Amino acid sequence: MHFEQFYLGCLAHASYMLGSQGKALVVDPRRDVEIYLRAAEANRLSIRHIFETHLHADFVSGHQELAARTGARIYIGERAEAEFAHVPVRDDFQLRVGKIHIRALEAPGHTPKSLCLVVTDEEKSPDPWAVLTGDTLFLGDVGRPDLSKRHTAGQLAKLLCDSLHNKILQA
Repeated sequence: MHFEQFYLGCLAHASYMLGSQGKALVVDPRRDVEIYLRAAEANRLSIRHIFETHLHADFVSGHQELAARTGARIYIGERAEAEFAHVPVRDDFQLRVGKIHIRALEAPGHTPKSLCLVVTDEEKSPDPWAVLTGDTLFLGDVGRPDLSKRHTAGQLAKLLCDSLHNKILQA
């Protein structure tokens, strides 16, 4: 499995490319998509799938441009009610990309519509390898629960606690 993190320090934004058997997926792409196109070419990968873990308030996503340039499908949580072409994702949605298995977890808390992606590298093990949490969980911290216009910070904090303990830590 090819795994690459792209970190944009000025926004503290991480995105990822995962690839196997010539196919790739990108998670939470930043606006400048050239970096993913160059990485895919360098690793002989074709970008087929794009995941958005949540609609971001702190940066502009490149998912639509990347989809237009590669023909990839965009996946986002069903609750996001996105108005662009996409595949709506719910709990336990699964996708295989080569020998990579992706399983989605709806994980409200940072936002009411957050998704986490459980990644299994089937070439190495049948057990999950990583969980891409899309601002739900950080090293030593959790995502902010105070960014919603429809929910109070307390409501989202309760959802976040439930998502962490009953979904992510169980993955």
